[in-house]
Amino acid sequence: MKIYTKSGDKGTTSLFDNSRVAKDSLRVESYGTIDELNSSLGFAKNFVEEQEVYDILRSVQRKLFNLAGELAAPDWESFPEKITDEDIEFLEEKIDHYLSQMNKKEKSMFIIPGSSKASGALHQARTICRRAERRITTLAAEADISPDLQKYINRLSDLIYTLARYSESELDYVEFKKQ
Repeated sequence: MKIYTKSGDKGTTSLFDNSRVAKDSLRVESYGTIDELNSSLGFAKNFVEEQEVYDILRSVQRKLFNLAGELAAPDWESFPEKITDEDIEFLEEKIDHYLSQMNKKEKSMFIIPGSSKASGALHQARTICRRAERRITTLAAEADISPDLQKYINRLSDLIYTLARYSESELDYVEFKKQ
């Protein structure tokens, strides 16, 4: 089997329903950014030392395939593995668990990110997730997108942020000058 099909040589690609769109369409940009996020999380896992955090990231990576597939389906309700309320609840449970292990100051102040390889890689993934959320929000203004998908990507950026903060080896707080 060859990896190249030549069907995209003129700048179009197939969606889930086999319709074709420009490779730079907002829909393709949205699920392409999810693909970038998935790869970034895969990289971050290499630096995570706690098995539970590694397993969470692995679970999220698998769900990102569902999310990207749903974005690639113009009629998202026809996609067989949609993001669900249970997926969102999983993220919320993990956020609450890891936030409960931080003190109030840790949760409420800005820090210089990346005091460890794991936290640096997770913060990078967080920024990609936030970009994906922006792209999906723009897409949702012109196309029908699952509300659960939008909630999931919002919670996911919060989870990645929480795991990045949890993974910091030291907290270098940003303090603003008072006027």
